[in-house]
Amino acid sequence: MTVDPARPPVAAPFWTESVEVVLAKLGASRDGLKGLDATERLRQHGANSDVVGKRTGPVRAIARRLLEPLSLILLGAGIVSMATGDAIGGSIIVVILAFSVLLDTYQERQAVHAAEILRQSVAISATVRRDGAFVQVSIDTVVPGDIVRVQAGDIIPADGLILDSSAFTANEAALTGEPYPVEKKPGVVTATSAAEASDALFRGAIAQTGCATMLVVGTGADTMFGSAAAALATAEGPSPFERDLRGYGLLTTRLTLALVVIVLAASIFLGRPLLQSLLFAVALAVGLTPELLPMITTVTLSRGAMRMAKRKVIVKRLASIHDLGAMTILCTDKTGTLTSAQISLARSIAPSGADGPEPARLGAIAAALGGGQGALDLALVAASAKAVEGWTLAAQGVFDFDRRLGSVLAQGSNGPVLILKGAPEAVLAACGQGRSGSGATPLDPEARDAVVRQVLLLAGQGLRAIAIASRPWVGAIHAPETEDETDLVYEGLCAFADPPKATAHAAVTRLKAAGIQLKILSGDDPVVVGRLAGLVGLATRKTLSGADIARLSDDALAVQVHNVHTFGRLAPDQKARLVRALQAGGAVVGYLGDGINDAPALKLADIGLSVEGAASVAQASADMILLDSDLGVVADGVEEGRRTFANILKYVRMGASSNFGNMLSMAAASLFLPFLPMLPTQILLNNLLYDISEIGIPFDGVRPEAVARPQVWDMRALIRFAAVMGPLSSAFDLLTFAGLSLVFHAAPAEYRTAWFLETMATQILVIFIIRTNGRPWADLPRPALAISSLGALLVALALPFTPAGHWFGFVAPPIEVVAGLGLVTIAYLVSAELLKTFLFNHMPRKHGRGLRRRRAR
Repeated sequence: MTVDPARPPVAAPFWTESVEVVLAKLGASRDGLKGLDATERLRQHGANSDVVGKRTGPVRAIARRLLEPLSLILLGAGIVSMATGDAIGGSIIVVILAFSVLLDTYQERQAVHAAEILRQSVAISATVRRDGAFVQVSIDTVVPGDIVRVQAGDIIPADGLILDSSAFTANEAALTGEPYPVEKKPGVVTATSAAEASDALFRGAIAQTGCATMLVVGTGADTMFGSAAAALATAEGPSPFERDLRGYGLLTTRLTLALVVIVLAASIFLGRPLLQSLLFAVALAVGLTPELLPMITTVTLSRGAMRMAKRKVIVKRLASIHDLGAMTILCTDKTGTLTSAQISLARSIAPSGADGPEPARLGAIAAALGGGQGALDLALVAASAKAVEGWTLAAQGVFDFDRRLGSVLAQGSNGPVLILKGAPEAVLAACGQGRSGSGATPLDPEARDAVVRQVLLLAGQGLRAIAIASRPWVGAIHAPETEDETDLVYEGLCAFADPPKATAHAAVTRLKAAGIQLKILSGDDPVVVGRLAGLVGLATRKTLSGADIARLSDDALAVQVHNVHTFGRLAPDQKARLVRALQAGGAVVGYLGDGINDAPALKLADIGLSVEGAASVAQASADMILLDSDLGVVADGVEEGRRTFANILKYVRMGASSNFGNMLSMAAASLFLPFLPMLPTQILLNNLLYDISEIGIPFDGVRPEAVARPQVWDMRALIRFAAVMGPLSSAFDLLTFAGLSLVFHAAPAEYRTAWFLETMATQILVIFIIRTNGRPWADLPRPALAISSLGALLVALALPFTPAGHWFGFVAPPIEVVAGLGLVTIAYLVSAELLKTFLFNHMPRKHGRGLRRRRAR
């Protein structure tokens, strides 16, 4: 029998069936299993542990990255360069590539221990009944049909049904998102949601009070916890950034091969020496290759990671920085992210319906003297700590889980007082009067109905209520019993809340302004979730529950998910299903969660975010860890992610347009000039100096509009930009060719030198124009970029006039040629600025929508 309460069931979940029916299906009994039977079941069902994903070794991880199109072309260019005599240039390409691959591999290896962390986060032993006696066994050997005993403090080792319990509650916050302890007792329930299964226990929950015995129904992967853990073992697909980088590599490869074949064929057709033609074609290939792209990408992302660390965000996967900036929808859990997960007393309400201190005062006395450590007791004591002064415990009654109430006999200055607190309906049943000022009046049916309406009203406001009652104690002191808990005076209600964080509303507003939709995906009550959404400024007209989602087809869910912003009572796989539905609609989805129930969604989302102090499985599934569980930190990270990607895009845009334009010019010139327009070594030097000029890009500033909306790597826009700016560069190159040939009648060496100077001046100076959407003089570059660019330009311009210029075949050109080159450069820069403005203002821009990927299959 395979049981998975985490998934929308096709049959009734096990907690809706009686213990006898489940025992019959399992072939077990209340007396437990025999040792031989348990051994056979262990062989059939496997160990009660999580599936550990197959680890990729470092060699295979490096090989996978080297087989990327861009890596292959860079590696090939480096090897060919070294083989044809340019050992320095080829070595630089290979070293840069190796540095990038190794650093990227190291970053991703940080999460390989995720499954092991998860395995160690649960109990290592369990108490089971074998051969008629309870014994300690390894948790791995627990099997379906076992009878397990759990008590306060234990971590539940498997999924199962309650056989019997005594004052037993479990903390399931990490599994369901419910912040309050949940009472567990025998008895069939009809709820289809695991969060409402009061007769079932789930692996990974924590026993908070009392003790219980349970019948194990599901182990290992057939548990809610196991389903979450299985997400860690699934293989990841490429991220949006990695996919686009691969697409750019394929585009560069195709363009390079096509241009090399054409130029090589044309050179041979024109009768030029084969070796010279081959070297020229190789130089063209290297010139088209963005050698520094891996380094620029890695350095920019690494610098972004360091800047994000200062903003309390730890980056586990470098590419996720881009993905965070591209995010269009953020799904977040409620408990611990939008709320503080710290229950507090919100109101103390007298029987009249007005606020009054007496219910909270008496509740705090009962909680403190009764030694309660539950969330509600701690909140009562924290709110009225001084109320306990002068009171001592005379006797204490046993908490009645059937009636859901408990009592203490407190000794005060006016004698002993019996204080009762618990579920409103149970407390009201023990009351005959209601407090009215300093006296009491009969509690008639109308007054009781008013209390019930008050409780429902509080629930609609997201508040949980308990009732308080008291009466003076008469007679000998003894532990209160059921017959003593009668004819009490109803003192009022204490209402509790898991309030939103003070910063939540402002953070939601920031995310909205940044073009990011927010959706709350919680395991808590849908009414509470809807109320919280209103408090944090998230407009919502409808909240879907897990039961609603289970009834929807994938197509219907894909429609609903875009119109609904709040979801409650969700199972782990339903959260993942919602993420998948959003991705199917073209959204780039982020997920912020801190519980075991969030792991599948964290793994599947385009960008998974967890927090410090979250469950190990949540941290292991995430791409980033927030050191402060605050949506404001996410908003900061989004800005940094967009800033980082904007700088990477600068290099890609510059390189694509400049390299394409220059190589197009060289290819065209080689077809009508009787000599090579530039020697292979000069091409390689040109490319090297240009790359050096761009080293400062990772440290450049970014205009506000670049971080205002989600941004992705739009390949079509990149091609359009290169297709316009590249030919513009070629047009001025052809103008230079015409002037050198027809006006100055330059010799080959002088021709090559002049064109080298013009090429270096135009493609480096245009960096200051292309790097910004605004006017270059109004948006100056940061010092690092200015120094690297102008430094490389100075070297390029001075080289032909130095003795070292002869090593590369340069000669010092006449002053009139230099003046002419200056005029061409100025005309080109003016034209580039005008054309750039047209491109940025009139060409459509692509934001986050339309980009989709699946990280887990």
